[in-house]
Amino acid sequence: MEVTDDVAGKTGAEETMEQVVETGCIIVGAGPAGLMLGLLLAHAGVEVTVLEKHGDFLRDFRGDTIHPSTLEVVHEIGLLEDLLKLPHTRAPRLHAEIGGCDITIADFSRLPTRCRFIAFMPQWDFLDCLAREAGKLTNFHLMMQTEVTDLLPVDRSGVTLRARGPGGLFMVRAKLVVGADGRNSIVREKAGLEVERFGNPSEVVWMKLSHRSDDPPYTMGHGGPRQGFVMVDRGSYWQCGYVMRKDSFADMREKGLDEFRKAVAAVSPLPSDRMAEIRSWDDVHLLSIRIDRLKRWWKPGVLCIGDAAHAMSPIGGVGVNLAIQDAVAAANILAQPLLQGDVLDRHLEAVERRRTFPTKATQKIQLMMRRKRRSADAAKPGRSAPPAFMRAIGRWPLLAHLTGRLIGIGFRPEHVRVWHD
Repeated sequence: MEVTDDVAGKTGAEETMEQVVETGCIIVGAGPAGLMLGLLLAHAGVEVTVLEKHGDFLRDFRGDTIHPSTLEVVHEIGLLEDLLKLPHTRAPRLHAEIGGCDITIADFSRLPTRCRFIAFMPQWDFLDCLAREAGKLTNFHLMMQTEVTDLLPVDRSGVTLRARGPGGLFMVRAKLVVGADGRNSIVREKAGLEVERFGNPSEVVWMKLSHRSDDPPYTMGHGGPRQGFVMVDRGSYWQCGYVMRKDSFADMREKGLDEFRKAVAAVSPLPSDRMAEIRSWDDVHLLSIRIDRLKRWWKPGVLCIGDAAHAMSPIGGVGVNLAIQDAVAAANILAQPLLQGDVLDRHLEAVERRRTFPTKATQKIQLMMRRKRRSADAAKPGRSAPPAFMRAIGRWPLLAHLTGRLIGIGFRPEHVRVWHD
């Protein structure tokens, strides 16, 4: 990583100098996609600089599911043993409550992978593991507390970002900028990439409830008439999500905390008195849910991956897995062009082409799972049936192995081709 000075602009008669960081590839966002891509590219010999606006990875209620196909990638880069030494819980199957009965909706026991389970691990531990490994490489640079403010037009020297870090404003220049900065990506915004949105947006309210010995034997489960309540076993507590229609949380807040507790208790398999642990609105965290994707993931010198390219529903917790798969595909395709300093539009298009089918197929399934009931069902008083696919699995349990494959591996799993010991 080379640092120079450049003229950034003029104030009156005085020219102001702005520090310029020269690197091979800029990755914006140190989430799962950004850190995995940075680690893979750096290991292949590319000079990589990752910019992260936060000062650490400690943010609650992030995607904490590590799927079997992601664990397979971690094995391929030699980190699986170290990763699984960290505190985590394992889910060899996922459960749901239908008509008062507990059924298995996804079974991972027959997957052709080393790990036939989903690992639930705080995302900061997973990211720390990747960052520590990448930090061993002299050509990998992680700049925390560094927020991108602008994306300058591409020229013959490459693409330049303006950023603000602890030391003030500076610029970063490279042949490629990768936006891995989430569903509210500044890279895709500044690049002018167009977003398509699908389905009806909704909200999920996350909360922590204590875990007791006589609670349901779930590692991850869905409850309620329409599986609108999610439970994830965190050992000493449950991480619970209550799904609501878009903008309905504001109305619920107006009704008061007691009404919210009653609404959650009505769909939760936990005893209603457990809701007393929600003592104030500070004990819940609101996340907006939407399904979208970019019409085109790239423009010359710029590529988006992960949530920056396609926001997913939390159903199945597949967002992190899709992001990791994007990163592996991008590294496989782009490592050599980056080393040669010759990243062309066809290389960026190849990444999008490789990952478009699994993205569209996964989103199609998520939209089917969220589809509203037929009007005839909706008209029946007191009835709130689960989605059709849930009812089908209840009738034919062998389908749980199919959903296990779709959730655990997904469409077109990627394998690392640029890792050389």
